[in-house]
Amino acid sequence: MARKMLIDGELGQTIEEEKQYDFDLFVIGAGSGGVRASRTSAAFGAKVAICELPFHPISSEVIGGIGGTCVIRGCVPKKILVYGAQFRGEFEDCRNFGWELSDQVDFNWKKLLHNKTQEITRLNGIYKRLLSNAGVTMIEGEGKLIDAHLVEVTQPDGTTKQYSAKHILIATGSRAQRVNIPGKELAITSDEALSLDELPKHAVILGGGYIAVEFASIWRGLGAEVDLFYRKELPLRGFDDEMRAVVAKNLEGRGIRLHPGTNLSELRNGEDGIRVLTDHGDEITADVVLFATGRLPNTKRLNLQAVGVEVDKTGAIKVDEYSRSTVPNIWAIGDVTNRMNLTPVALMEGTCFSKTVFGGQPTKPDYIDIPCAVFCIPPLSVVGLSEQQALEHAKSDILVYTSSFNPMKNTISGRQEKTVMKLVVDSETDKVLGASMCGPDAPEIMQGLAVALKCGATKAQFDSTVGIHPSAAEEFVTMRSITRRVAAGVKP
Repeated sequence: MARKMLIDGELGQTIEEEKQYDFDLFVIGAGSGGVRASRTSAAFGAKVAICELPFHPISSEVIGGIGGTCVIRGCVPKKILVYGAQFRGEFEDCRNFGWELSDQVDFNWKKLLHNKTQEITRLNGIYKRLLSNAGVTMIEGEGKLIDAHLVEVTQPDGTTKQYSAKHILIATGSRAQRVNIPGKELAITSDEALSLDELPKHAVILGGGYIAVEFASIWRGLGAEVDLFYRKELPLRGFDDEMRAVVAKNLEGRGIRLHPGTNLSELRNGEDGIRVLTDHGDEITADVVLFATGRLPNTKRLNLQAVGVEVDKTGAIKVDEYSRSTVPNIWAIGDVTNRMNLTPVALMEGTCFSKTVFGGQPTKPDYIDIPCAVFCIPPLSVVGLSEQQALEHAKSDILVYTSSFNPMKNTISGRQEKTVMKLVVDSETDKVLGASMCGPDAPEIMQGLAVALKCGATKAQFDSTVGIHPSAAEEFVTMRSITRRVAAGVKP
């Protein structure tokens, strides 16, 4: 069988497969990216196999599950817990809308946990059916490279089997890391946090990123005391500074204690729980300590170096614009490459890979104007450039439009929590470079704005759009007054 592949727009020579392989494509890792790449490659006529560790809600080096981090121990179960945590605020807000509730509203953590686990188990089954219906061969076990065309899978019973493939795709994702301080074994990561037997009464969280602020909101919403420690002045490094300040204010408003510029120095076992020592000399006792300080590419056990696949200092696989590694027929997508670590990005990379390798359509992933959301309560969502990023790239002045207001619901409930919206605009081209929102339904609204930015929408086009009234979203098309004009070249 002869295959053709386009790279950089040039038709390569027809490759005669002198050797017969078990599969055209072998994928190691059945998370979102791996599953997408497998299915789309199979749709192009490739013979595809995929291997994945046995299913379990909490991952390790030998357990995982089809669906990967997002479905089993990430985005999906986290969002379920966020939904559960939001009810606390709803109960507080509903009284001024005429609802009479008793002062004691009981919460059953084990019921929520059970239903969450049922849902991820259901989704694991759906992903298996998707692969089966696409004609993809599923193999349970841990895969590693033997050579450029050979994968060895260690099966759950310890036996091994080898499979040859024309192309190998690595999509093993990332794993939560632990901070190297004394007593680190007393802490948990997000994996365990999603499956705790008991809801913590007092939680300490170390970290200022997505996972840290989301779990702070979850546990506080479910009734726990929460202390959040992070090294910077504000949480969510990399996001727009103005919106980071809004999130911090909202977290405090919901009763979360923030400790900026503070790190943990040691954890000790105590009679009443875990004694948490900080680098400021303070001590707190908590029953749960969560390390939410980032994730590392899951590459240690793949035998990459022996085959010649290069990795960076974090262990991420080095790839070119088409997701090809330093070994021509070995590819990598998703968090294992540490490019933009979001589930929809891994899906995009998987689709681009299959088009490039099996579809005759060389396609580079496009990382411009990718929207994202932080599911704190209320959520933050953004697309495009932050004000700081826009200034770094600016050739002309930047126009900033902002709106801060009490959502209509809060005018009745009495909740003191403003929604904040922001547009960043190029003064010369009038192009909207970035949009941000912190407030209820922000991710739902931002997904629609992402289409506009992807199409190159201008501020004039925003202004000419008729809003939906009454809604929060209409503020994005009614911001007429410039909040500030920032000169190009001004350091943000």
